[in-house]
Amino acid sequence: MGNHVARSSEGLGKKHATSLAADSKNSESISRSPNGDSDQHFVTHFRPIDKLSKILAERSQHDEDVHGITENVFIKYLFPHYPELGSKLFHSIHKLSKSTTKYVSTSLFKQQVEKILSVMNDRTILDIYVKMYCESNNDSDVTPDTLKEILMISYQLATDSETNSCPYVHRTIAAVVTSCFHGKEVLSISFVSNWLWQHCPRVLYGVHRYVIHVLTTAYRNGQVLLSTEELQPHMQPITPILEKVVTFEQPENMLPLSHLWLLSTSLPNRFIEAEDAQNDNTSEVLAAKLSRNPCPSHWTLLYSSDEHGTGANRFLHHIIGYKGPTILFIKGDSGNNEYVTYCVCSTMEWRESHLYWGDDDSMIIELQPSYKIIEHGSKMLYLNTSIRGYPHGLRAGKDPRNPFVNIDQSFNSWARNTLDFLIPHQY
Repeated sequence: MGNHVARSSEGLGKKHATSLAADSKNSESISRSPNGDSDQHFVTHFRPIDKLSKILAERSQHDEDVHGITENVFIKYLFPHYPELGSKLFHSIHKLSKSTTKYVSTSLFKQQVEKILSVMNDRTILDIYVKMYCESNNDSDVTPDTLKEILMISYQLATDSETNSCPYVHRTIAAVVTSCFHGKEVLSISFVSNWLWQHCPRVLYGVHRYVIHVLTTAYRNGQVLLSTEELQPHMQPITPILEKVVTFEQPENMLPLSHLWLLSTSLPNRFIEAEDAQNDNTSEVLAAKLSRNPCPSHWTLLYSSDEHGTGANRFLHHIIGYKGPTILFIKGDSGNNEYVTYCVCSTMEWRESHLYWGDDDSMIIELQPSYKIIEHGSKMLYLNTSIRGYPHGLRAGKDPRNPFVNIDQSFNSWARNTLDFLIPHQY
Protein backbone atom coordinates (compact mmCIF):
# COMPACT_ATOMS: atom_id res chain seq x y z
CA MET A 1 0.00 0.00 0.00
CA GLY A 2 1.56 3.26 -1.05
CA ASN A 3 0.97 6.85 -0.14
CA HIS A 4 0.45 8.82 -3.35
CA VAL A 5 2.05 11.90 -1.97
CA ALA A 6 5.24 12.41 -0.10
CA ARG A 7 5.92 14.47 2.95
CA SER A 8 3.57 17.29 3.83
CA SER A 9 4.11 20.28 6.05
CA GLU A 10 4.19 18.70 9.50
CA GLY A 11 2.88 20.44 12.55
CA LEU A 12 0.02 22.13 10.68
CA GLY A 13 -2.48 20.96 13.25
CA LYS A 14 -0.46 22.55 16.04
CA LYS A 15 -0.21 25.82 14.14
CA HIS A 16 -3.96 25.80 13.67
CA ALA A 17 -4.50 25.38 17.37
CA THR A 18 -1.95 28.08 18.08
CA SER A 19 -3.77 30.53 15.86
CA LEU A 20 -6.91 30.01 17.91
CA ALA A 21 -5.24 30.67 21.22
CA ALA A 22 -5.91 34.07 22.68
CA ASP A 23 -4.28 36.06 25.40
CA SER A 24 -6.28 35.92 28.60
CA LYS A 25 -6.38 38.75 31.08
CA ASN A 26 -8.21 39.05 34.33
CA SER A 27 -9.52 42.34 35.53
CA GLU A 28 -8.56 43.42 38.99
CA SER A 29 -12.08 43.60 40.35
CA ILE A 30 -13.99 40.62 41.72
CA SER A 31 -17.77 40.52 41.98
CA ARG A 32 -20.63 38.09 42.50
CA SER A 33 -22.01 36.31 39.46
CA PRO A 34 -25.79 35.85 39.15
CA ASN A 35 -25.46 32.24 40.31
CA GLY A 36 -23.84 33.32 43.57
CA ASP A 37 -20.31 32.21 42.71
CA SER A 38 -17.32 34.40 43.32
CA ASP A 39 -16.48 35.34 39.75
CA GLN A 40 -13.70 37.36 38.22
CA HIS A 41 -14.67 39.61 35.30
CA PHE A 42 -12.73 37.70 32.69
CA VAL A 43 -11.93 39.79 29.64
CA THR A 44 -11.19 38.04 26.36
CA HIS A 45 -9.90 39.67 23.21
CA PHE A 46 -11.06 36.69 21.14
CA ARG A 47 -14.33 37.96 19.70
CA PRO A 48 -15.82 34.57 18.67
CA ILE A 49 -15.84 33.42 22.30
CA ASP A 50 -17.47 36.66 23.44
CA LYS A 51 -20.21 36.24 20.84
CA LEU A 52 -20.69 32.55 21.54
CA SER A 53 -20.95 33.10 25.30
CA LYS A 54 -23.48 35.88 24.82
CA ILE A 55 -25.68 33.74 22.56
CA LEU A 56 -25.54 30.73 24.90
CA ALA A 57 -26.44 32.93 27.87
CA GLU A 58 -29.39 34.39 25.95
CA ARG A 59 -30.59 30.92 24.96
CA SER A 60 -30.29 29.72 28.59
CA GLN A 61 -32.29 32.73 29.74
CA HIS A 62 -34.95 32.13 27.09
CA ASP A 63 -35.18 28.32 27.33
CA GLU A 64 -34.57 27.72 31.04
CA ASP A 65 -34.83 31.14 32.70
CA VAL A 66 -31.25 30.89 33.97
CA HIS A 67 -28.68 33.69 34.23
CA GLY A 68 -25.76 31.65 32.99
CA ILE A 69 -25.07 28.77 30.60
CA THR A 70 -26.72 25.40 31.18
CA GLU A 71 -25.71 21.92 30.09
CA ASN A 72 -28.90 21.36 28.07
CA VAL A 73 -28.39 24.54 26.07
CA PHE A 74 -24.69 23.79 25.57
CA ILE A 75 -25.49 20.36 24.11
CA LYS A 76 -28.58 21.37 22.15
CA TYR A 77 -26.98 24.30 20.35
CA LEU A 78 -23.38 23.11 19.98
CA PHE A 79 -23.25 19.30 20.04
CA PRO A 80 -26.68 17.95 19.01
CA HIS A 81 -25.09 15.09 17.01
CA TYR A 82 -22.58 14.21 19.72
CA PRO A 83 -24.48 14.74 22.99
CA GLU A 84 -22.14 12.53 25.03
CA LEU A 85 -19.11 14.55 23.96
CA GLY A 86 -20.99 17.77 24.68
CA SER A 87 -22.03 16.54 28.12
CA LYS A 88 -18.52 15.48 29.08
CA LEU A 89 -17.04 18.74 27.85
CA PHE A 90 -19.60 20.79 29.79
CA HIS A 91 -18.97 18.78 32.97
CA SER A 92 -15.26 19.44 32.59
CA ILE A 93 -15.86 23.17 32.13
CA HIS A 94 -18.24 23.18 35.10
CA LYS A 95 -15.79 21.37 37.38
CA LEU A 96 -12.79 23.50 36.43
CA SER A 97 -14.80 26.70 36.89
CA LYS A 98 -15.69 25.54 40.43
CA SER A 99 -19.26 26.68 39.97
CA THR A 100 -21.54 25.93 42.92
CA THR A 101 -24.66 25.62 40.76
CA LYS A 102 -25.64 23.30 37.90
CA TYR A 103 -24.87 26.00 35.37
CA VAL A 104 -21.82 28.16 34.65
CA SER A 105 -21.69 31.94 34.61
CA THR A 106 -20.84 33.61 31.31
CA SER A 107 -17.56 34.99 32.60
CA LEU A 108 -16.35 31.66 33.97
CA PHE A 109 -17.44 29.92 30.79
CA LYS A 110 -15.34 32.26 28.66
CA GLN A 111 -12.36 31.73 30.94
CA GLN A 112 -12.49 27.94 30.63
CA VAL A 113 -13.06 28.01 26.87
CA GLU A 114 -10.00 30.23 26.49
CA LYS A 115 -7.99 27.59 28.33
CA ILE A 116 -9.28 24.88 25.98
CA LEU A 117 -8.26 26.93 22.95
CA SER A 118 -4.81 27.54 24.36
CA VAL A 119 -3.94 23.82 24.40
CA MET A 120 -1.41 23.18 21.64
CA ASN A 121 0.64 20.22 22.82
CA ASP A 122 -0.50 16.81 21.50
CA ARG A 123 0.36 15.04 24.74
CA THR A 124 -1.56 17.60 26.79
CA ILE A 125 -4.58 17.16 24.50
CA LEU A 126 -4.49 13.42 25.10
CA ASP A 127 -4.23 13.78 28.89
CA ILE A 128 -7.09 16.30 29.05
CA TYR A 129 -9.63 14.20 27.15
CA VAL A 130 -8.80 10.91 28.87
CA LYS A 131 -9.24 12.61 32.22
CA MET A 132 -12.39 14.36 31.01
CA TYR A 133 -14.07 11.07 30.05
CA CYS A 134 -13.15 9.44 33.35
CA GLU A 135 -14.32 12.29 35.55
CA SER A 136 -17.63 12.59 33.70
CA ASN A 137 -18.26 8.93 34.59
CA ASN A 138 -17.34 9.65 38.23
CA ASP A 139 -14.34 7.34 37.94
CA SER A 140 -10.84 7.99 39.16
CA ASP A 141 -9.55 5.18 36.93
CA VAL A 142 -10.14 4.11 33.34
CA THR A 143 -12.33 1.10 32.54
CA PRO A 144 -12.46 -0.77 29.21
CA ASP A 145 -15.87 0.78 28.48
CA THR A 146 -14.47 4.27 29.05
CA LEU A 147 -11.63 3.65 26.62
CA LYS A 148 -14.12 2.28 24.08
CA GLU A 149 -16.11 5.53 24.37
CA ILE A 150 -12.96 7.58 23.78
CA LEU A 151 -11.96 5.53 20.75
CA MET A 152 -15.45 5.55 19.23
CA ILE A 153 -15.84 9.33 19.37
CA SER A 154 -12.35 9.62 17.90
CA TYR A 155 -13.33 7.33 15.03
CA GLN A 156 -16.60 9.16 14.34
CA LEU A 157 -15.05 12.62 14.28
CA ALA A 158 -11.90 11.63 12.39
CA THR A 159 -13.88 9.92 9.62
CA ASP A 160 -17.00 12.14 9.76
CA SER A 161 -19.13 9.00 9.79
CA GLU A 162 -21.53 6.99 11.92
CA THR A 163 -20.55 4.05 14.09
CA ASN A 164 -21.99 1.57 11.56
CA SER A 165 -20.03 2.97 8.60
CA CYS A 166 -17.47 0.19 8.98
CA PRO A 167 -18.54 -3.31 10.08
CA TYR A 168 -15.09 -3.89 11.60
CA VAL A 169 -14.96 -0.80 13.81
CA HIS A 170 -15.91 -2.60 17.04
CA ARG A 171 -13.35 -5.31 16.37
CA THR A 172 -10.72 -2.66 15.65
CA ILE A 173 -11.49 -0.80 18.88
CA ALA A 174 -11.50 -4.07 20.83
CA ALA A 175 -7.95 -4.74 19.59
CA VAL A 176 -6.79 -1.48 21.18
CA VAL A 177 -8.61 -2.14 24.45
CA THR A 178 -7.23 -5.69 24.63
CA SER A 179 -3.69 -4.48 24.10
CA CYS A 180 -3.96 -1.62 26.59
CA PHE A 181 -5.72 -3.44 29.46
CA HIS A 182 -4.16 -6.87 28.93
CA GLY A 183 -6.87 -8.58 31.00
CA LYS A 184 -7.13 -5.95 33.74
CA GLU A 185 -10.48 -4.39 34.72
CA VAL A 186 -9.25 -0.88 35.58
CA LEU A 187 -6.15 1.18 34.87
CA SER A 188 -4.98 4.55 36.10
CA ILE A 189 -5.51 7.63 33.96
CA SER A 190 -1.77 8.19 33.70
CA PHE A 191 -1.14 4.61 32.54
CA VAL A 192 -3.77 4.81 29.77
CA SER A 193 -2.52 8.23 28.66
CA ASN A 194 1.05 6.94 28.52
CA TRP A 195 -0.02 3.84 26.59
CA LEU A 196 -2.00 5.87 24.04
CA TRP A 197 0.89 8.31 23.67
CA GLN A 198 3.22 5.42 22.92
CA HIS A 199 1.02 3.51 20.46
CA CYS A 200 -1.50 5.99 18.95
CA PRO A 201 -0.46 9.51 20.01
CA ARG A 202 -2.85 11.37 17.69
CA VAL A 203 -5.96 9.39 18.59
CA LEU A 204 -7.64 12.44 20.18
CA TYR A 205 -6.38 15.07 17.77
CA GLY A 206 -9.56 14.84 15.68
CA VAL A 207 -11.74 15.29 18.77
CA HIS A 208 -9.88 18.41 19.88
CA ARG A 209 -9.92 19.75 16.32
CA TYR A 210 -13.70 19.37 16.19
CA VAL A 211 -14.24 20.97 19.61
CA ILE A 212 -12.13 23.97 18.63
CA HIS A 213 -13.99 24.30 15.33
CA VAL A 214 -17.37 24.28 17.09
CA LEU A 215 -16.37 26.76 19.80
CA THR A 216 -14.84 29.25 17.36
CA THR A 217 -17.32 29.14 14.45
CA ALA A 218 -20.78 28.33 15.86
CA TYR A 219 -21.52 32.02 16.61
CA ARG A 220 -21.64 32.76 12.87
CA ASN A 221 -25.11 31.17 12.64
CA GLY A 222 -26.65 33.54 15.16
CA GLN A 223 -29.17 32.40 17.77
CA VAL A 224 -29.64 28.93 16.28
CA LEU A 225 -25.90 28.17 16.48
CA LEU A 226 -25.56 24.49 15.41
CA SER A 227 -28.99 23.26 16.48
CA THR A 228 -30.26 22.43 12.97
CA GLU A 229 -29.11 19.69 10.62
CA GLU A 230 -28.07 21.98 7.77
CA LEU A 231 -25.78 23.95 10.09
CA GLN A 232 -23.85 20.95 11.39
CA PRO A 233 -20.11 21.27 10.76
CA HIS A 234 -18.89 18.60 8.36
CA MET A 235 -15.15 18.81 8.59
CA GLN A 236 -12.94 17.22 6.00
CA PRO A 237 -11.81 13.81 7.27
CA ILE A 238 -8.09 13.51 7.89
CA THR A 239 -8.10 9.72 7.65
CA PRO A 240 -6.24 8.55 4.52
CA ILE A 241 -8.39 7.78 1.48
CA LEU A 242 -8.16 4.53 -0.45
CA GLU A 243 -7.81 5.05 -4.21
CA LYS A 244 -9.31 1.63 -4.99
CA VAL A 245 -12.72 0.98 -3.52
CA VAL A 246 -13.18 -2.58 -2.29
CA THR A 247 -16.67 -3.75 -1.45
CA PHE A 248 -17.67 -5.32 1.85
CA GLU A 249 -18.66 -8.48 -0.05
CA GLN A 250 -14.93 -9.27 -0.28
CA PRO A 251 -13.74 -8.75 3.30
CA GLU A 252 -10.62 -10.85 2.82
CA ASN A 253 -9.27 -8.33 0.31
CA MET A 254 -10.39 -5.20 2.10
CA LEU A 255 -8.57 -2.73 4.27
CA PRO A 256 -11.32 -1.52 6.65
CA LEU A 257 -11.91 2.18 7.20
CA SER A 258 -11.44 1.62 10.92
CA HIS A 259 -7.92 0.29 10.27
CA LEU A 260 -7.15 3.39 8.22
CA TRP A 261 -8.34 5.59 11.07
CA LEU A 262 -6.34 3.72 13.70
CA LEU A 263 -3.15 3.68 11.62
CA SER A 264 -3.50 7.41 11.01
CA THR A 265 -3.22 7.95 14.78
CA SER A 266 0.12 6.11 14.92
CA LEU A 267 1.99 6.60 11.66
CA PRO A 268 4.33 9.53 10.99
CA ASN A 269 2.73 12.46 9.19
CA ARG A 270 4.36 11.67 5.86
CA PHE A 271 2.08 8.61 5.59
CA ILE A 272 -1.19 10.40 6.24
CA GLU A 273 -1.03 13.98 4.95
CA ALA A 274 -0.94 15.12 1.36
CA GLU A 275 1.87 17.31 0.11
CA ASP A 276 1.14 21.02 -0.01
CA ALA A 277 1.65 22.35 -3.51
CA GLN A 278 2.35 25.85 -2.22
CA ASN A 279 5.77 26.40 -0.71
CA ASP A 280 5.50 30.16 -0.53
CA ASN A 281 5.79 31.56 2.98
CA THR A 282 3.97 34.81 2.34
CA SER A 283 1.44 35.93 4.93
CA GLU A 284 -1.46 35.16 2.56
CA VAL A 285 -0.34 31.57 2.04
CA LEU A 286 0.32 31.01 5.74
CA ALA A 287 -3.11 32.38 6.61
CA ALA A 288 -4.72 30.00 4.12
CA LYS A 289 -2.84 27.05 5.61
CA LEU A 290 -4.00 27.88 9.12
CA SER A 291 -7.65 28.34 8.12
CA ARG A 292 -8.12 25.18 6.05
CA ASN A 293 -8.50 21.58 7.14
CA PRO A 294 -5.55 19.20 6.82
CA CYS A 295 -5.69 17.32 3.52
CA PRO A 296 -5.57 13.54 3.83
CA SER A 297 -3.28 11.48 1.66
CA HIS A 298 -4.54 9.00 -0.91
CA TRP A 299 -3.38 5.42 -0.55
CA THR A 300 -3.22 3.20 -3.62
CA LEU A 301 -2.62 -0.52 -4.02
CA LEU A 302 0.85 -1.37 -5.33
CA TYR A 303 0.98 -5.11 -4.73
CA SER A 304 -1.37 -7.91 -3.67
CA SER A 305 -0.37 -11.55 -3.51
CA ASP A 306 -3.91 -12.46 -4.60
CA GLU A 307 -3.78 -10.31 -7.73
CA HIS A 308 -0.09 -10.23 -8.63
CA GLY A 309 1.17 -13.60 -7.45
CA THR A 310 3.28 -14.70 -4.50
CA GLY A 311 7.01 -14.44 -4.14
CA ALA A 312 9.61 -11.88 -3.22
CA ASN A 313 10.42 -11.29 -6.90
CA ARG A 314 6.76 -10.46 -7.70
CA PHE A 315 6.64 -8.13 -4.71
CA LEU A 316 9.82 -6.38 -5.81
CA HIS A 317 8.62 -6.10 -9.41
CA HIS A 318 5.50 -4.16 -8.44
CA ILE A 319 7.03 -1.82 -5.88
CA ILE A 320 10.49 -1.18 -7.33
CA GLY A 321 10.96 2.45 -8.26
CA TYR A 322 8.19 3.75 -5.98
CA LYS A 323 9.89 6.37 -3.83
CA GLY A 324 7.02 7.32 -1.53
CA PRO A 325 6.06 5.79 1.84
CA THR A 326 4.66 2.25 1.71
CA ILE A 327 2.83 -0.03 4.13
CA LEU A 328 3.00 -3.80 3.77
CA PHE A 329 0.04 -5.61 5.36
CA ILE A 330 0.72 -9.23 6.30
CA LYS A 331 -2.01 -11.63 7.39
CA GLY A 332 -1.14 -14.97 8.90
CA ASP A 333 -3.02 -18.11 9.94
CA SER A 334 -1.59 -20.09 12.85
CA GLY A 335 -3.64 -23.13 11.82
CA ASN A 336 -6.38 -22.72 14.42
CA ASN A 337 -8.39 -20.22 12.35
CA GLU A 338 -6.74 -17.51 14.40
CA TYR A 339 -5.57 -14.75 12.11
CA VAL A 340 -3.00 -12.13 12.92
CA THR A 341 -2.32 -8.95 10.95
CA TYR A 342 0.88 -6.92 10.98
CA CYS A 343 2.09 -3.84 9.12
CA VAL A 344 5.64 -3.17 7.97
CA CYS A 345 5.96 0.56 7.28
CA SER A 346 8.73 2.16 5.24
CA THR A 347 9.27 5.76 4.19
CA MET A 348 12.11 4.77 1.86
CA GLU A 349 12.08 3.01 -1.50
CA TRP A 350 12.23 -0.76 -1.22
CA ARG A 351 15.47 -2.26 -2.55
CA GLU A 352 17.48 -5.44 -2.52
CA SER A 353 20.42 -5.53 -0.15
CA HIS A 354 22.36 -7.89 2.06
CA LEU A 355 22.23 -5.20 4.77
CA TYR A 356 19.37 -3.87 6.88
CA TRP A 357 18.20 -0.38 5.90
CA GLY A 358 15.49 2.19 6.69
CA ASP A 359 15.21 5.55 8.45
CA ASP A 360 13.88 6.46 11.90
CA ASP A 361 10.23 6.36 10.71
CA SER A 362 10.38 2.65 9.82
CA MET A 363 7.85 0.77 11.91
CA ILE A 364 6.22 -2.59 12.66
CA ILE A 365 2.63 -2.45 13.92
CA GLU A 366 0.34 -5.25 15.07
CA LEU A 367 -3.25 -4.65 13.92
CA GLN A 368 -4.95 -7.85 15.08
CA PRO A 369 -5.70 -9.50 17.45
CA SER A 370 -4.31 -6.65 19.55
CA TYR A 371 -3.08 -3.25 18.44
CA LYS A 372 0.35 -1.89 19.29
CA ILE A 373 3.56 -0.54 17.82
CA ILE A 374 6.02 -3.43 18.01
CA GLU A 375 9.24 -1.74 16.89
CA HIS A 376 10.32 1.44 15.16
CA GLY A 377 13.62 2.95 14.20
CA SER A 378 16.34 2.90 11.57
CA LYS A 379 17.97 -0.08 9.83
CA MET A 380 15.23 -2.62 10.50
CA LEU A 381 14.15 -3.55 6.93
CA TYR A 382 15.68 -6.26 4.75
CA LEU A 383 14.87 -7.64 1.27
CA ASN A 384 17.01 -10.09 -0.68
CA THR A 385 16.02 -12.27 -3.64
CA SER A 386 19.30 -12.92 -5.45
CA ILE A 387 22.41 -12.11 -3.40
CA ARG A 388 24.16 -15.36 -2.58
CA GLY A 389 25.50 -16.17 0.84
CA TYR A 390 22.81 -14.14 2.61
CA PRO A 391 19.28 -15.08 3.73
CA HIS A 392 16.60 -14.73 1.05
CA GLY A 393 13.19 -13.21 1.67
CA LEU A 394 11.80 -10.19 3.48
CA ARG A 395 12.65 -9.38 7.09
CA ALA A 396 11.84 -6.63 9.54
CA GLY A 397 13.11 -6.00 13.03
CA LYS A 398 15.87 -4.37 15.02
CA ASP A 399 17.68 -7.63 15.78
CA PRO A 400 19.15 -9.03 12.52
CA ARG A 401 19.77 -12.39 14.21
CA ASN A 402 16.14 -12.70 15.29
CA PRO A 403 13.95 -10.31 13.26
CA PHE A 404 10.36 -9.90 14.36
CA VAL A 405 9.06 -10.58 10.82
CA ASN A 406 10.72 -13.22 8.64
CA ILE A 407 8.96 -14.01 5.33
CA ASP A 408 10.35 -16.74 3.11
CA GLN A 409 11.20 -16.05 -0.53
CA SER A 410 8.03 -17.75 -1.78
CA PHE A 411 5.83 -15.47 0.37
CA ASN A 412 3.77 -18.51 1.40
CA SER A 413 4.73 -18.51 5.07
CA TRP A 414 6.34 -16.27 7.62
CA ALA A 415 7.73 -16.49 11.09
CA ARG A 416 7.25 -14.06 13.97
CA ASN A 417 10.13 -14.73 16.28
CA THR A 418 9.31 -18.35 17.26
CA LEU A 419 5.75 -18.55 15.80
CA ASP A 420 5.07 -19.76 12.26
CA PHE A 421 2.14 -18.65 10.08
CA LEU A 422 0.72 -19.41 6.66
CA ILE A 423 -0.09 -16.41 4.46
CA PRO A 424 -3.61 -16.81 3.05
CA HIS A 425 -3.92 -13.17 2.01
CA GLN A 426 -1.53 -10.31 1.68
CA TYR A 427 -1.88 -6.82 0.23
